[in-house]
Amino acid sequence: MSAFTFIHAADLHLGSPLAGLALKDPEIARRFASAGRRAFEDLVGQAIERGVAFLIVAGDVYDGDWSDNTIGLFFARQVARLDRAGIPVILVRGNHDAESVITRSITLPASVRGFSATRAETHRLEPLKVALHGRSFPNRAVEENYALTYPAAVPGWFNIGVLHTSCTGHAAHATYAPCSVADLAGRGYAYWALGHVHDYAELSRDPWIVFPGNLQGRSIRECGPKGAVLVSVADGRVSGVERLIVDQARFHALEVDLSGVAGEREAVAAIEAALRPLAEAAAARLLAVRVRLSGQTPAHDRLAADREGLTAEIQAAAHRIHEDIWLERLRIETERPRRPDTEARPEAFAAIDPATLLAAVDHEPEFRVRARAALAEIAAKMPAGLAAEDDLAADLDALCAEAEAVILGRLSGRTC
Repeated sequence: MSAFTFIHAADLHLGSPLAGLALKDPEIARRFASAGRRAFEDLVGQAIERGVAFLIVAGDVYDGDWSDNTIGLFFARQVARLDRAGIPVILVRGNHDAESVITRSITLPASVRGFSATRAETHRLEPLKVALHGRSFPNRAVEENYALTYPAAVPGWFNIGVLHTSCTGHAAHATYAPCSVADLAGRGYAYWALGHVHDYAELSRDPWIVFPGNLQGRSIRECGPKGAVLVSVADGRVSGVERLIVDQARFHALEVDLSGVAGEREAVAAIEAALRPLAEAAAARLLAVRVRLSGQTPAHDRLAADREGLTAEIQAAAHRIHEDIWLERLRIETERPRRPDTEARPEAFAAIDPATLLAAVDHEPEFRVRARAALAEIAAKMPAGLAAEDDLAADLDALCAEAEAVILGRLSGRTC
């Protein structure tokens, strides 16, 4: 059996928007939105350059049904590049591109092989003596343990299982085609090419059971490097598994502790210092950063009072570091310093203290009921991606605290 390499990818989610980007610049928003396609173009280019024997896509080529043929034509164009280079593509359908979901189709090269959604089947690559076993999703919700229906390993061949599954379970992903590592190992295959979970994970090395993660992070919930894996095979065994990082945009969550920071200028300086180490990550790609401000600071109310101005200052600071570091969102979760017990105010004064009055309003049952109803109405009108990203009703306390800080900050500004 000759030595060869292949690429295992999954969860391309072509056509999926990047969620939650609060960017007003249409050109930058377009660049972020095209990151998924550019990541797949890069992967195809690397497959050709490295001369891999074949490419596996373990489900969710598309994010859902096409609004037009643009996404289908893009995928067809990329696999045609592989076809001209003599590199076949083997793929299964997952929950996002199940047979019942995708209603349009574009004719693909004969070298692109899919798997049936009615039963598990085997594709053989005769020159390499490679047997690939797989089964596609007929619809979004598959509750059956597909792994137990896969064929027995072909003796003397290098056997690969291709499966879209939650496997042992993952908090961020729905449970589809559930199975255990023992179920997979029991089939006698040398490698399991899994999809569905968007984080890179090696569930086993004997046999190799791998989630490559998705090619491109799509929101702040999918931070860090993204890509596929390059698998090397020699003497009928896996001799190496190497990550291929192809993401074109990356998300990063940054917390900045402003404890003791006295004013807005010092706060911006502290945020810029925290952003500076991210320049290396942004060297070759777009970087969307969510900044969360925490800690007790005398600047708390003033920061909240001029959120728009602070946002602009943070974006300007990011651009002083690198032109493609962009502020994805700003969360102001600082607190005003607590008064020492020795500075407790008389009860009569507390009755007219704005901070005391606002805190009392925040906890009135009638106010909270009306506020939750208003937030639910707002959430219902939000785009799906943003609604999924932010549970407004669950953040009621944080929203009240922010509103309180805005009011107090503006009141203090009038007296300065």
